[in-house]
Amino acid sequence: MKKILLIDDEKDLVETIQVLLEAKGYTVISAHDGLAGLEKAKKENPDLILLDVMMPNLNGYQVCRELKKDPNFKNTPIVMLTAKAQESDHFWGIESGADDYVTKPFDSLSLLETIKNNLK
Repeated sequence: MKKILLIDDEKDLVETIQVLLEAKGYTVISAHDGLAGLEKAKKENPDLILLDVMMPNLNGYQVCRELKKDPNFKNTPIVMLTAKAQESDHFWGIESGADDYVTKPFDSLSLLETIKNNLK
């Protein structure tokens, strides 16, 4: 069973995504800000991280850079899941080390496919 860490400050969205992913057999753990997300990643060692950009404490770009600098997370897929949909936002997401970029609002099937592809 693959473990996904969802880092997002929108609690309703976290619950919605958690239900969706658990129904597909994933184990989901969550954090509601960037700093807590870093701590959970190091404690839980997830197989994939879904990461919002705009959050308190540390933003998603900062979290992504910190994780990708750590040899333990160099190969852990990070998917940015954010409302920031400008081309420059996508650029900075990939530049910070993200493996994929999904914009909100998102299609559930597309999100599941993105997760599946990044877990291969």
